[in-house]
Amino acid sequence: MSNFWSMSDGKTAEQSSTYESGGGDLEPIPNKTGCIAAIEEARWDMYEGDRFITLKWRVARPDAYKNRVLFQKIKVFGTSRDKDPVATADKAKRMLAAIDTNAGGKLMKLGTEPSDTDLMSALMGKLMAIKVMVWEIDDKKGNWISAVAPAGKSAPAPQEVPVQVAAPVQSASDLDDPIPF
Repeated sequence: MSNFWSMSDGKTAEQSSTYESGGGDLEPIPNKTGCIAAIEEARWDMYEGDRFITLKWRVARPDAYKNRVLFQKIKVFGTSRDKDPVATADKAKRMLAAIDTNAGGKLMKLGTEPSDTDLMSALMGKLMAIKVMVWEIDDKKGNWISAVAPAGKSAPAPQEVPVQVAAPVQSASDLDDPIPF
């Protein structure tokens, strides 16, 4: 018999239909906050028949939001729920082109629709400056990314941010660039 279900205290995990890991709700990063972040996952996704690209960003700076994860949907084909799907698609393609340019421009050189592998190899791990905004729908809040820029571009400092406890992340010497928002 395997010891897969053995836990560190020597006990065996018990069969149960419920479990809550604890933790707390994180408030969204405040509106118009400039951050330095890197994409750690990029892939095609689908929801209710609409295809789009999902990016998973991990914040590196400022320290108050270090290691926070943000998700971005890039609706390069628009969606069936958009008032103007063509305008949505154009805006999304401009955003993807800016992200790709900041990451080295590999996707635009393809000239075709990128695969999941293309997205990951071209975009993953490249530090960029992002501007984080807050969305509110009904009684829920979250963040979205309204702008991207090179990580080293100089511009006004971001707004003051409250100190929050965040999980540790490995530091890198190239994280000392100013945030351009």
